[in-house]
Amino acid sequence: MHMIFAINSETMITGFARRFPPRLSPGKEWYKDMGMTMTQKILAAAAGLEKVEAGQLIEADLDLVLGNDITSPVAIKEMDKFTAKGVFDKDKIALVPDHFVPNKDIKSAEHCKCVREFARKNEITNYFEVGEMGIEHALLPEKGLTVAGDVIIGADSHTCTYGALGAFSTGVGSTDMAAGMATGKAWFKVPSAIRFNLTGKPAKWVSGKDVILHIIGMIGVDGALYKSMEFVGDGIANLTMDDRFTIANMAIEAGGKNGIFPVDEPAENYIKEHSDKPYTIYQADEDAVYDAEYAIDLSALRPTVAFPHLPENTHTIDEIRQMDPIAIDQVVIGSCTNGRLDDLRTAAEVLKDRHVAKGMRCIVIPATQAIYMQAMEEGLLKTFIEAGAIVSTPTCGPCLGGYMGILAERERCVSTTNRNFVGRMGHVSSEIYLASPAVAAASAIKGVICAPEDLA
Repeated sequence: MHMIFAINSETMITGFARRFPPRLSPGKEWYKDMGMTMTQKILAAAAGLEKVEAGQLIEADLDLVLGNDITSPVAIKEMDKFTAKGVFDKDKIALVPDHFVPNKDIKSAEHCKCVREFARKNEITNYFEVGEMGIEHALLPEKGLTVAGDVIIGADSHTCTYGALGAFSTGVGSTDMAAGMATGKAWFKVPSAIRFNLTGKPAKWVSGKDVILHIIGMIGVDGALYKSMEFVGDGIANLTMDDRFTIANMAIEAGGKNGIFPVDEPAENYIKEHSDKPYTIYQADEDAVYDAEYAIDLSALRPTVAFPHLPENTHTIDEIRQMDPIAIDQVVIGSCTNGRLDDLRTAAEVLKDRHVAKGMRCIVIPATQAIYMQAMEEGLLKTFIEAGAIVSTPTCGPCLGGYMGILAERERCVSTTNRNFVGRMGHVSSEIYLASPAVAAASAIKGVICAPEDLA
């Protein structure tokens, strides 16, 4: 891996972990004559401008505003303070109760009631009740609400998921969500960008989760702070759409404003299969400016695990084998990061004709009702149950320490979720190890952190 810094059209400097030279930082006069990145083109179009540059403040039209059962009530209360009443477009708002749904207690029930009544009052088209809901960042692409070229904000930090489809999507606070629902517009500071050139084909058991954990381990949790993480290269063709959703989903864990992929044939096929919305494909200019470029050979990657208490604290499975065995108490396979069909298929392949370790708790959570149904039809749920796992209705649940898998004092969990901060899934002394579905399933069988290749 290396970084490449674009100095001008003729000169390139390469090196490891070097910062972009201050004298050439984006926003200087020379920068105005350069091309735009994919993200900058989308934002320029949404702002009605021919060109934007990094650092510029713009007001952009929104194609979708998203909220869930935790963030929407706050936004709804903020809207009560506005002079203008109602929403800008009932078809361009999505309300997805998913964090504590089905309701875990009275407070969560009251939150959902607030969202439900707001949706009814404003005739929100895309309100998803229990029975049709799912984890928001898996549900919205599945329902065809996110397409290439869209500008999407959501009061949830992992809204950046939709960059897998060539959209600009980013998380915002509940106040910004309220303003977006009322006006259909949002202010942005145009981000500069980092380009990740992906080549090669991942080996068996290496997935999008390993790719993004590798990247975060390499650049750190603030390595892309308020930057667009743009993924390019012929290696993208060897990543499934579910891989891409996972990678874009965790851009925020590197500090990124958004993550985005070019719209190739698989991405366009996904859009056409799920949506009848018009879409626009944007491509970065050849002379677009990037703060840095990383070249990553996917064929050289290994299953990767993020140790407590930051996603950047990564170790490959080969490094883990050199350590004392790390015994675990629980495994969670699901979330907006890894609860999609490919993830469940991978976990089932590992668990097939095997059984989780004695005393192990293995929780599998399909991300949407459609994924749940397909997993049932394929016999995946039967495999999970026969292996000694339990299967939950779609919910964020344990990812944020909500319910369906809270950790007690000093317990350890291997989870396919996206954050392993102190106390994230329960007690402040508990530990979370972030991993792919393959590693999570193998670890459930053996009772220690391992990869499928370590199973007898």
